[in-house]
Amino acid sequence: MRILVVEDEKGLNRVLTKHLKNKGYSVDSCTDGMEAIDYLTSAPYDVVILDVLMPKMNGWEVLKWIRSRGMDTSVLMLTALDSTEDKVNGLDSGADDYLTKPFALEELLARIRLLTRKRSGRRTLTWQIADLVMDCEKHRVTRGGKEIVLSAKEFAMLEYFMAHPNIVLSRDTLLEHVWDYDYEGASNMIDVYIRHLRKKIDEGFGHKLIHTVRGRGYVLREDS
Repeated sequence: MRILVVEDEKGLNRVLTKHLKNKGYSVDSCTDGMEAIDYLTSAPYDVVILDVLMPKMNGWEVLKWIRSRGMDTSVLMLTALDSTEDKVNGLDSGADDYLTKPFALEELLARIRLLTRKRSGRRTLTWQIADLVMDCEKHRVTRGGKEIVLSAKEFAMLEYFMAHPNIVLSRDTLLEHVWDYDYEGASNMIDVYIRHLRKKIDEGFGHKLIHTVRGRGYVLREDS
């Protein structure tokens, strides 16, 4: 999942970005509304964590810009404004959730998981295809009842596959949603991580789940 953090308080911005990256999310960050629009124009985001009181362009204006262009990105407003009127204004303007400062990082993570459930139309964040089960809230993966240990980035990539089963995902799509703008690694990184995932979730099992679609990308599905 790719997240954009828009927060003008630089210390909080750094803390949020680091914490979310440690949890396996792909994260970009900026400190004002105009810069946020530059990011939103350049790449798709699953969630935007959006401060309200910012220089150049405030959060309400950025939110209006997002919705006026038909973007269905989930928006979590993050602000010190805690009156009922402010919350109602945010939600009526197209925000998906509203979190007031100060807040606990674990609550922020729970709100992000809630937004993910809403986007997927599921009541829980447990994905399953064949005997492969992923519990996103507990950060646990099993196949045939056997627990599989994944790195944060492996988990993030598999989560995106699990959220889009039977859909061919190109390398560019995976890069956009699993990595951020700071990525400067090798051009074959997607193929490297696909090999890691195949070794962990396919080797030793009766049938393969990750398939290559020549010239197009990869797909997670039960049949060959």
